[in-house]
Amino acid sequence: MARIGRATRTAPGRLRLAGALLAVVTLAFGALTAWQVNSRAQAAERVVSYSQPLSQAAADIHRSLADADTTAATGFLLAGAEPKAVRERYEQDLATASRLIAEAAARTTASSPAQGWLATLNQQVPVYAGLVESARADNRQGFPLGGAYLRYASDQMRTVLLPAAAQLSAAENQELADDYAAARSVPWAAYGLGLLALATLVWVQAVLFRRTNRVFNLGLLGATAAVLSAVLWLTVAGTGANSALRDSERQGAAPLRALNAARVDVLTARLAENLHFVARGSSTKYAELWTKTTEHLAATDGRGGPAGTLPDALRLAPTDARAAITDAQQQYQQWRDRHLAASRLENVEADYQGALDATVTVKEADVPGTADASFNAADQRLAQAAAAELRQFEQAAEGTDGDLRTAAVAVAVLALVAAASAVRGLGRRLAEYR
Repeated sequence: MARIGRATRTAPGRLRLAGALLAVVTLAFGALTAWQVNSRAQAAERVVSYSQPLSQAAADIHRSLADADTTAATGFLLAGAEPKAVRERYEQDLATASRLIAEAAARTTASSPAQGWLATLNQQVPVYAGLVESARADNRQGFPLGGAYLRYASDQMRTVLLPAAAQLSAAENQELADDYAAARSVPWAAYGLGLLALATLVWVQAVLFRRTNRVFNLGLLGATAAVLSAVLWLTVAGTGANSALRDSERQGAAPLRALNAARVDVLTARLAENLHFVARGSSTKYAELWTKTTEHLAATDGRGGPAGTLPDALRLAPTDARAAITDAQQQYQQWRDRHLAASRLENVEADYQGALDATVTVKEADVPGTADASFNAADQRLAQAAAAELRQFEQAAEGTDGDLRTAAVAVAVLALVAAASAVRGLGRRLAEYR
């Protein structure tokens, strides 16, 4: 400290100290900014290549399991007349769910809460499949026990597998939200140090002007321009990345979450309808499940606003997906009307077989006028909307990490230029004392 004090008592000493101060401040600004911006870039990369894919995989696991349960009930009702396409759809659903579970487990860290839910799913999917096969075998032989096996399998699906899949989705969605927050965070420390560097440069130039009466020092002006350029680059790159990430969430990730919930609800309503026929009216819980699910699907907030999953999916949907969701709503309403008509056949006219034939058919799924056609059309249109929203996410978020990394490198280089220019500018003043 004494040496520094003695140095500041001479003009050359003060110039050397100012040069060292400017070099330290500008280099610290560059290093801190590069680190913070690179951290944002890594978070943005995780959003695109890790968090969102895992979030969507969890949603696809949830939907595939729900669809497998629904399709298994459809095949059971058709028994020996079960079309090959129905069986293949069930097997494909389980294969897709198993593959996605294995891939997610391989990509998820051991400390993630998702690992526990993935382990549960991995253990329970084969158990569920075994129960369904027992139900099919008994059903084909005409044993009433087949219906009990299927209802038990479905209960296991709805009380163990689907809740685990929902928890997995929640865990992955939280991780995605955390990465979004990190990618969109403002580097306040970098801005603060950048302003400090600018203020220090202006102060040193003002002191030089008072002592030497020289207006311009090209080195210090160059350093000031470099730091100012770095701050502007940081601002432009950060604003652009924030805008792109915000669009990717609003146009892709958030609509996808709402749409995935709607797709599971549609499948749950169809499952409740099928299980009601499997139980042959011996239980009211499936009719109650159907009513609860369909009300949740189409509910409003009492003022015409969205509250259920289908209206919510339409409200959040980007332009490219709105037509598909609107059409899905219409198909869903047709299926719901046909369900109510079948319920009247069963409950008013005591025509169980007629109600079953109006609900589940061995005809091709696209035959107009059948409940199967309406349900499958709604499901297909929702799948098209999901694909459109995923494209929106990818188009908006792709490349944001590269832009941020470019900004990090640029700021670091500009900070080096600023430090070198400041030292060179003050060095010229020092040379005058020799």
